[in-house]
Amino acid sequence: MARRRDAEAQGAVFTKLVIEFRHVRKVFGSGANAVCAVNHLSFACPKGAFWAFMGPSGAGKSTVLHLIAGLTPPTSGQILVEGTDLAEMTSGEAAALLRKRIGYILQTFSMLPFLTVEENVAMPLVLDGLKRSEIDARVRDVLATVDMAHRAGHYPTHLSGGEQQRVAIARAFAGEPKLLMADEPTGNLDGATGVEVAELMFRLNREHGTTLVLVTHDVTLAARCGRRLSLASGRLVGDERAVDVEAA
Repeated sequence: MARRRDAEAQGAVFTKLVIEFRHVRKVFGSGANAVCAVNHLSFACPKGAFWAFMGPSGAGKSTVLHLIAGLTPPTSGQILVEGTDLAEMTSGEAAALLRKRIGYILQTFSMLPFLTVEENVAMPLVLDGLKRSEIDARVRDVLATVDMAHRAGHYPTHLSGGEQQRVAIARAFAGEPKLLMADEPTGNLDGATGVEVAELMFRLNREHGTTLVLVTHDVTLAARCGRRLSLASGRLVGDERAVDVEAA
């Protein structure tokens, strides 16, 4: 009976956590050319959190996002996403996880130039095999949310940088992810447009409870996050929390 209660308690903990790193290391290369991008990193991110990873170039920030998304495997340690150990998943299962449960926003937008805005947003949903009617409804909703419905039939080359980033956010959010990750989401934008994009992401976090994890050099953006983790040489060297930050 005690063992069952312990298992139930452990399950309850997992339902509150979206990401957990347990002594994770990631080494690229071997021998004298080996580079340790992430070095014995541990943290637990709860549902609904909004975190920022900061640090100089080469600190391991983007590698952390790639590890969370299953884009690269850890050299050692354990990574759990909603209690699921990524090491136990096949590459196909990891790809499905990225599409269905994790939204990923890149600094470079990554729009397919030969597809319209609505087709770019719909692409992950098509890959997931959703019905056309549901795809159309979701695309309409998310484009309206990011104020891009009027650009649905346009191609990426006809959009400004800020508009492309809004479409990238819509595409990432169309799958209704539990976790939204963004790698330098305002890095290629001017100041005013960057503020607009940041406000949009924070609104999605507030209104939908989506966990938001950012990599950024923007101290103003990071200051609005509930928790700021600083990396250097793959190690955690700083951890600041807002006064009302969620308990992990």
